[in-house]
Amino acid sequence: MRTTLSKAVVPLLLVSSVLSGCATTSSTGDAPLNQGNWPICTAIGGLAGGGLGAIESSAWAAGGAVAGAVIGTLWCYAQDGDADDDGVFDRRDRCPDTLANTPVSHNGCPLPQYPATVAAEQPAPAPLPAQDEVIVLSDLGEVLFAFDSAQLTPQAESVLNEVSSRLTGASLVTVKVVGHTDSVGSDTYNQGLSERRARSVADYLAGHGVPADKLSTEGQGESQPVADNGTDAGRAQNRRVELHVRR
Repeated sequence: MRTTLSKAVVPLLLVSSVLSGCATTSSTGDAPLNQGNWPICTAIGGLAGGGLGAIESSAWAAGGAVAGAVIGTLWCYAQDGDADDDGVFDRRDRCPDTLANTPVSHNGCPLPQYPATVAAEQPAPAPLPAQDEVIVLSDLGEVLFAFDSAQLTPQAESVLNEVSSRLTGASLVTVKVVGHTDSVGSDTYNQGLSERRARSVADYLAGHGVPADKLSTEGQGESQPVADNGTDAGRAQNRRVELHVRR
């Protein structure tokens, strides 16, 4: 009886040894067997059990094959479960109980997480500064006003018609009309004359399409000459109106 039991147990022990060797985890945690290929385990166990049983007799071969197949199947399940469902079998999972949906490496340990690079917020571009354009109308070209008066001459009106067409559009911010005179006469008189001439030009522009709320006037009298007041040509140049246009 002892001999019979020994002969029955030996094939089973040998099958277990073969499968154990197959399922041994390598240095990287890899192994040829797992639950996904349990049919292979069953086949290996059956062949090994049947072959070892045949050493004794043909009757032992059939029983050994069945026992080996059962042991092989159970061995895969025993060795290669995945309790934390991270895709790495338990026998090579060095970090069990990993939280769900955590990216893991081949040994079941979480992959290092790096903070996302946040692009530095770019400051909004500074608005472009308003630009001034100075349009100068003087008596050196066409006489702007009647003598000793703020009344515009027909030549001046013709020039202002052309200028007014350029002083429209949403980009226009302001138009400051500045009057200047030559040095003939008193300072006080010339200051008042320059102011009246500036207002005369602004009124004409407002009547020809330039927004009145964007117009302002200023008189500088004889205080800012641009040429020599000792000559006729210099005085004509100093009798002028400047349009300071900001866009």
